Amino acid sequence: MKFIVSSTYLLKQLQVLGGVINNSNTLPILDNFLFELNNSELTISASDLETTMSSTINVESDSTGSVAIPAKLLLDTLKTFPEQPLTFIVEDNNTIEISSNHGKYALAYANGEEFPKAVALENPSATTLSGDVLSTAISKTIFAAGNDDLRPVMSGVFFQFSTDSLTFVATDAHKLVKYSRSDVSANETAEFIMPKKPLNLLKGILAGTDEDVLIEYNDSNAKFTFDSSVLICRLIDGKYPNYEAVIPKENPNKLTIDRTQFLNSVKRVSIFSNKTTHQIRLKIAGAELNISAEDIDYSNKAEERLTCDYQGDDMQIGFNSRFLTEMLSNLSASEVQLEMSLPNRAGILTPIDGLDEGENVTMLVMPVMLNN
Repeated sequence: MKFIVSSTYLLKQLQVLGGVINNSNTLPILDNFLFELNNSELTISASDLETTMSSTINVESDSTGSVAIPAKLLLDTLKTFPEQPLTFIVEDNNTIEISSNHGKYALAYANGEEFPKAVALENPSATTLSGDVLSTAISKTIFAAGNDDLRPVMSGVFFQFSTDSLTFVATDAHKLVKYSRSDVSANETAEFIMPKKPLNLLKGILAGTDEDVLIEYNDSNAKFTFDSSVLICRLIDGKYPNYEAVIPKENPNKLTIDRTQFLNSVKRVSIFSNKTTHQIRLKIAGAELNISAEDIDYSNKAEERLTCDYQGDDMQIGFNSRFLTEMLSNLSASEVQLEMSLPNRAGILTPIDGLDEGENVTMLVMPVMLNN
């Protein structure tokens, strides 16, 4: 088996696939890339058993075969080459030889047959989405997903497809983000929970591309096909919590404010907050928002006043500044609205502008008890 390929083109593909490989694998074969050659088509795969991703590239070759090549060794070698053609030849002594313009390098390979096969999805449902829409949906929600191993359903992003819209939801019980698109829809209703790792991979690859992604899914797995790549992953098993029930419907107190100004203020004031609770206090009266924080243990405190547009009763409410900062950073609007009902009920943050037609973002943040 022998093929010739451009060094930078190969490296670019492998760096994307390398994101699938775990630092410590239970099966040694998973530390390898699987190379499957079929004449001029080379398919490279990486897997961690839960997620498998493969890309097909064109090479110069007229042979066929499959080998598993150590991923780290191959990546480290390729990173050092300037752009040039590399020749890969599988030798009889169980090594694969790479020839460059200046030298030869031999790596021991494993049998390609040992590499775990990707799951085949049986009679899946399918939906096609633009890559940019999917990437935006992931980046707008994934930061709100939880990390709690005891509640695996909350550690992923909930995909909810219907015939008139698509909705993506993530929550960790302290904050929640619901992102929906009414300008795209699925052929049939479906819902599933996607784990974070494959979503982060997709987010990176698809950002800014307008090519379509075919999403196929059944009860246990999902498959994303785009360009010349395929990503298959196992879904998180379980029922997603009823998120609609926690979004308060009646919120008479509405605060409208410049997002950047609000974000910078929260960031500054939170430096002076308690390092365990990260608590900041919002005190709203008339057209003035007072943001303050205090760390009693160290006698640190800060307070800032901002002008805002506010309709509602005067109120004081406490939030975890980390959650507010994350949410405000993930919006691209110039102005945002914070809707509240009572100091012990969740606040709802929504962008006022900066959204595409059919795009909708609702963020919910739980308050913290103020110790007056």
